[in-house]
Amino acid sequence: MSFLKAEWRKLAFANYTVDKDLLTEFIPFGTELDLWNDQCFVSVVCLKFINTRLLGIKVPMHVNFEEVNLRFYVRRFEEGKWKRAAVFIKEIVPKRAITFVAKTIYNESYETMKMSHKFHESENNRTVEYYWSKAGIEHSFKIQASLEDFEIAPNSEAEFITEHYWGYARVNDSKTNEYRVSHPRWRIYQIENYSLQLDFGILYGEKFAFLNNVQPNSIMLAEGSETTVASKRVIVK
Repeated sequence: MSFLKAEWRKLAFANYTVDKDLLTEFIPFGTELDLWNDQCFVSVVCLKFINTRLLGIKVPMHVNFEEVNLRFYVRRFEEGKWKRAAVFIKEIVPKRAITFVAKTIYNESYETMKMSHKFHESENNRTVEYYWSKAGIEHSFKIQASLEDFEIAPNSEAEFITEHYWGYARVNDSKTNEYRVSHPRWRIYQIENYSLQLDFGILYGEKFAFLNNVQPNSIMLAEGSETTVASKRVIVK
C-alpha cells in the first residue's frame, strides 16, 4: 500500500565525499554503508513536492511544498540481492503537519522552517533556486543549467546518487523502519553554474560544520517524476 504519492521535481544535489566514520552513529540496524568507487557520500538535496497525496488524499495547504534534506547511502542484503537505500540525517519542510506525521510514522528527523523557491527558463538555460531560513540565518541553493535534459550514464556517480529505491530510518540499535521508493529512472541537466550558501553547523550540528569549508564533489540537477513511497516495514533484531 502506498503511503505517499507526489511529483518530486527539480531535484538539486550537492554531493560531498566524507570519512565513513562520520556516519557510523546514523547507520540503521540491518544495513551497511553503500560506497561508490570506495567513496562515501553525503548529499544536500533540494526539491519541490507537487500534487502530494497522503493515503490517496490531498490534504489542503499541504499539496505543494519544498524540501531540503541531508542524506547518505546504505544497502541491505536480503533474499539474495542488495537493496540500495538513502538514509536521511535531517529533512526540512515548511509545513508543521508534515514534520509531525514523518516523525510519528517513520521516525524520520524532520524540522520545519520557512522556505521558498524560484524556477525560471530563458531562451538559453534554466534557473532553479531554493531558499530557507533558521534562527534568522538565510540559506540558499541556486543552479543554472541547460534547457535540454540527458540520460544518466551507466556506472556514473550520478547513477549511484539517484538509483536508490529504498529508505531506512534508524529507530534504535536493534530496530529500523524500511520503505520502498518507486520512480522511473531520472534524467539530468548539464550544470552551467551554481551557488550554495548554507551553514552546515547551524542546520545539522557541529559534526557537519567542517563541510562549510569543503567544495562539493559534484553538483547535479534532475528533472524528477511522480514518486511513490510505500508504507513502512519494521526490521528488528
